[in-house]
Amino acid sequence: MLTTELIPAAEPASKALLVVLHGLGDSMEGWRWLPEQLRLPWLNYLLVNAPDDYYGGYSWYDLYGDSGPGIRRSRDLLFQVLDAQRAAGFPSAQTGLLGFSQGCLMTFDAGFRYPHRLAALVGISGYVWEPSQMVRELSPVAQAQPALFTHGRRDPLIPMANVRDEQVPVLRAAGLNVTWREFDKVHTVAGEPELAVIREFLTQAFREPQVG
Repeated sequence: MLTTELIPAAEPASKALLVVLHGLGDSMEGWRWLPEQLRLPWLNYLLVNAPDDYYGGYSWYDLYGDSGPGIRRSRDLLFQVLDAQRAAGFPSAQTGLLGFSQGCLMTFDAGFRYPHRLAALVGISGYVWEPSQMVRELSPVAQAQPALFTHGRRDPLIPMANVRDEQVPVLRAAGLNVTWREFDKVHTVAGEPELAVIREFLTQAFREPQVG
């Protein structure tokens, strides 16, 4: 099981949960700022560490070799995390995934395959692993859950154009509800302009009537 930490919502009765997945070489420590900056008092946060040690941080999969085994293993581990939150009283329909870089890839990889409908998927500055295979393995509820994909026009690590022009169209053609937003940024979060888009997206997604 992955290491996780729950940051409770300011509104104690809320069952809305956002699972946060960091990028390569980072950890949950790098995302402790998110609750304060998003300013969504009704939202609980579950910070998650990836499974593999990586130069003082963690990684979700091998970036430089065969990524497939690590991605599939991390997908299974994230399914366990989501199942554990359901058992702990956080309904899947009120649970979202948000990930940066490698965490972005895992957000979409796991989120679109998870058998229960999630409230929202937010991927930041990442890419999709084998999108053609993903759309063959979608869960029965994948088309019903909204997804936000943000990226930077000046990202030197994961060039935006390939993701926007080649990967996202594959997802949309499969009927997935993917909203694309791009920013004048490198491989990072573009401060309040990007957070405002994420905040609005989450607020709308969690307010929609949901079942499951």
